[in-house]
Amino acid sequence: MLIGYMRVSKNDGSQTLDLQRDALIAAGVKEDRCYSDHISSQKDSRPGLEACFKALQPGNTLIVWKLDRLGRNLKELVTMIEDLRQRQVGFGV
Repeated sequence: MLIGYMRVSKNDGSQTLDLQRDALIAAGVKEDRCYSDHISSQKDSRPGLEACFKALQPGNTLIVWKLDRLGRNLKELVTMIEDLRQRQVGFGV
């Protein structure tokens, strides 16, 4: 099963998830399996990402539009992808 995650940095309406959502759906992610956050990646709490990671099961694949939508920096991104690998969850961009 494909599960998607998308994020925009501002919650003031100046940024939308439309482009990311369209890309995830085009990649085969069902809209009801797309998780999102309207929050800066600098914030520690990202409820949409937390819910996304809880929903992932072995054999699933996490899809993101771009790598910078998932991780704050390279170290965090590598850690997340390693966590996914250990949980037998695929990853795609």
